[in-house]
Amino acid sequence: MGLFSRIKEDIATVRSHDPAARGDLEVALVYSGLHAVWAHRVAHRMWRHDRLKMPARVLSQVTRAATGIEIHPGASIGRRFFIDHGMGVVIGETAEIGDDVMLYHGVTLGGRSLAKVKRHPTLRDGVVVGAGAKILGPVEIGEGTAVGANAVVVKDTPADAIATGVPATVRPRKGPAEGKPLVDPAEYVDPALWI
Repeated sequence: MGLFSRIKEDIATVRSHDPAARGDLEVALVYSGLHAVWAHRVAHRMWRHDRLKMPARVLSQVTRAATGIEIHPGASIGRRFFIDHGMGVVIGETAEIGDDVMLYHGVTLGGRSLAKVKRHPTLRDGVVVGAGAKILGPVEIGEGTAVGANAVVVKDTPADAIATGVPATVRPRKGPAEGKPLVDPAEYVDPALWI
């Protein structure tokens, strides 16, 4: 995919996820999450070359100062990644993020070890992480999973799950038989149902 096609895809991703996005030019000019992702792509390419690691870190820190979003240049990020209201987002060096992932503000994809190993989370395709959530360590968040606001996740989650609480507990998104939600929102209002 060419550079301009990727930029158009990124802008379309923002517009499809944020009803406040009024036009392509506005998205390109004022969406800090998009700016952080674009800068990360450049820094990540630089990070692959030993002689460019230091400039890659400098670029990531300049981007952090400009956007409030810190993405280590070593992190691996897929396509159509969207950071909504990105202030305070931190993504560690060995984090791996699949396609069609969405993070809200204040999310941390952090480590629990100082060892030079895989120490940050892996988010599979289609994961949504609510505001203020912390996902810590080399855990895997399964495809299509939603992590609730302010949850603290320190264990793997299966695909198509909802993880909420501190520490996070996991439940399936749908009932086993009919594929219906386990709880009827009209009978019980749980904020986690709206993520």
